[in-house]
Amino acid sequence: MRMTGKTALITGAARGIGHAIAKALSAEGARVIVTDREGDAVTQSAKALPGPVLARALDITDTGAILELSLSLEKEGWAPDVLVNNAAAITVGDLLHTDPAALRMVFAVNVEGTFAVTKAFLPGMIARGEGTVLNMASLAGIHAMRDRFAYGATKAAIVQMTKSIAVDFVARGIRANCICPARVRTEFIEDYVNAHYADRAESYLEALERYQPIGRMVEPAEVAAMALYLCAPESAAVTGGVFVIDGGVTAGDGPGAP
Repeated sequence: MRMTGKTALITGAARGIGHAIAKALSAEGARVIVTDREGDAVTQSAKALPGPVLARALDITDTGAILELSLSLEKEGWAPDVLVNNAAAITVGDLLHTDPAALRMVFAVNVEGTFAVTKAFLPGMIARGEGTVLNMASLAGIHAMRDRFAYGATKAAIVQMTKSIAVDFVARGIRANCICPARVRTEFIEDYVNAHYADRAESYLEALERYQPIGRMVEPAEVAAMALYLCAPESAAVTGGVFVIDGGVTAGDGPGAP
């Protein structure tokens, strides 16, 4: 069991990528703490995990709640040595079609939320002499995508935050890496397509699949497999890495290119 003896905390774990990562780590022997803003949903998510699990409601924009959770987990003997920052928000639009409120919202969740959660749990990892931070970024953070001005900026910030954590704390036993997926077939994707492209949701989803040269979106379990490797002991020499899973997008022109 690759994660035996490890305790992992995953944010945004009620569904999609977060739930898939929680399931993969749990199946390999980790004790898993699943958190999400949607308390009922994360409780249901926890029931599907095979190993020891705690479910906690957590809004990562609430710094007080984050600190309270970190203290309670320490007292309960569930202090994490693996942290997966997965919770995220998205807004659609180019610079001219992004209003300040939307910009602030997506930065509050993706950047400030990731910052706050990591700052709360990193000291405990340092005190125990080891820890792993895995941040979920996005292909949009390293490869500009149309109408993703604010979202792409936040994910680019997460990439650089990951590298900074890696170089600043490597001598204290901390590893930090991030994953940059392209489009992943999750409820998250389907929700925003239905919200922003309701008049052509089906055709838009088909276009998202064609965008990736493999001809489909990435599956959550495929991202989870990469996450498992980056959280497991066999990746002990891997830190500061930016790992792309994009179905061939950044390799070059796909089959549909002129």
